[in-house]
This record gives sequence, structure tokens and C-alpha cells, in this order.
Amino acid sequence: MNLIFVRHGQSIWNLENKFTGWVDVGLSERGIKEAEEAAKTLLSYNFTPKICFTSFLKRSKSTAEIILNKMNEETDFNIETKAIWQLNERHYGALQGLDKIETAKKYGQDQVQLWRRSYDVLPPLAEIGSKFDPKTDKKYENIKEELPLGESLEKVVERVNPTFINLIELAKTKQVLVIAHGNSIRAMVKMLDNLSNVEIVDVNIPTGIPLAYKISENENVKIGYLGDLDKIEQLQKEVELQSKVKDEKG
Repeated sequence: MNLIFVRHGQSIWNLENKFTGWVDVGLSERGIKEAEEAAKTLLSYNFTPKICFTSFLKRSKSTAEIILNKMNEETDFNIETKAIWQLNERHYGALQGLDKIETAKKYGQDQVQLWRRSYDVLPPLAEIGSKFDPKTDKKYENIKEELPLGESLEKVVERVNPTFINLIELAKTKQVLVIAHGNSIRAMVKMLDNLSNVEIVDVNIPTGIPLAYKISENENVKIGYLGDLDKIEQLQKEVELQSKVKDEKG
């Protein structure tokens, strides 16, 4: 394996079941432990990356820092790290900060599922100049490209694609670690696995679990998630159910 994706460990807003997007929240206690476990898993597979990519968001950067520090405790290696804004989570527009269940109760579960999981449906956009407009955030003051006020997964695929092409080329000659987000990883998995717009809807990326590929000049082979299969299935189900309202009778 020479290309591994890890969704950041559980964030505080993952724990609180809020739409997070580009809001810069930190890791929960569970998220820290998930990052530490990811490091142990990578070491058990003798995966020592030469370069690690993160997004601009601290939950991605913190996960990478924990993983690399933990790995360095066991084996000494030099690694280049690089933050790329294109690896950011999907921008959830005006939904950011809202509780997913309460939003489902207000707008209906089907509508919220469309905003969350569909391929080409945009969420309600953030207002220009609002706190959810990336142009008001100093992290992006030197970015010349147009920044989103809300994105569908389709838009994330377009945004991630040039970075994805670069990652594939790098992985042909060195081991590459990518610490990103549920939807930026889904976008790259869609391209790697050649999934249709319908098939990608049901793909759920669990927090803190390495997802491995073997990249070569001739083919890209999916190795899959590394770790306990029951735990992985449980975490995937957790992501799936985030905006589903429980039956009051149940």
C-alpha cells in the first residue's frame, strides 16, 4: 500500500451532531484516541509515509500531528507535511453550526438527507460577508481562487480533482498519507473506485480509520479499511444515522 486516507478523528461538533463544514473546530477526547489508534494501525502495517497532506482545518492538522508524533515514538523517519485548502471538508453553507436532528425535524428528514448525502444538491448558501464566508477568515486571505459559500459533493469533486491527480502521481514513487474529511475523501474515493453519482451516496467514511490503496503505473487497487471490521462497520453506521429522526414509538 502506498496511499492511505484517514478522516480526522471525531471533532467536537461531530460529537454534538452539528453540520461543521469549514467551521474550524477541534477534536473531541474520542477523536484524540482515534488518531492515536490510527497511528498504531499504520505502524502495524509498516506504513511510514514520506509526505503527509492535510486540509487547512485544525481537526485535520491535529489528527496528523498526533498520528505522526505517535509513529515517531516507535520509528524515526523524516516526513514532509503540507496543508492544502482544497482538501477541506465540504462547505455546508448556511447549515453550518446547526444540529442535524433539529434541522431534520424542521425541514424534514428527506430534505436534510438530500443536503447531506446527495451528489448534486446544494445546501442553502451562506451570505457574503457572514461568518461562514471564507473570505472573512484570515486563513484564506492569500488564496486567489474563488472560495465557496456552500457546496454539493459534485462541487467538492471538482475542487479536489487537481489535488487528487497530484496525489496519485506522488503515490507511484512514495508512500503518501492524506488526513482529510468525510466529503473530501468521499470525492477522491469516487474517482479512485470509479463510482457512479448514485453509488457514492451510500458511501460513509468513518472517523480515524485508515483507508488504503496500492497505486501503480498500471492500476489502482483498493486494499480497504485497516483495523477491526466490526468497529469500522459500527462507525460507518454512526455516520449514516446522523440526521435520521428516531421513531418516537420505538
